[in-house]
Amino acid sequence: MAEAVFRKLADDRGLGSRFNVSSSGVSSEESGNDIYPPAKAELRRRGIPFSRRSAKRISDREFEDYDLIIALDRSNLAALRRRFGDSPKIRMLLDRDVDDPWYTDDFATAYDDISKGCEKLLDSLA
Repeated sequence: MAEAVFRKLADDRGLGSRFNVSSSGVSSEESGNDIYPPAKAELRRRGIPFSRRSAKRISDREFEDYDLIIALDRSNLAALRRRFGDSPKIRMLLDRDVDDPWYTDDFATAYDDISKGCEKLLDSLA
């Protein structure tokens, strides 16, 4: 969801071409899976365009190539730091965990958290 939201917000500001945005997981357990159907439904409801995805684990190359690696919760932040060290390019989207809809089935709240975080991130980068 965060990749699609950030892309839309950047495009709406005329900044889409300035950013190369990609999402990856910290594990391989969802590798190959598309966006979870309830997440797709929330993106559609909010008018956020997206395309078919194939989940993947972040690679060493991606870590090297990207300027920022954004975690949505402390668990993923810790996994990134265990793997890549305490790099300043790793940071949280918000100053707290994004509400995880995997456990709550509340994709609207997750979207609101993600949107707020992406707006702040875009403000800081623009």
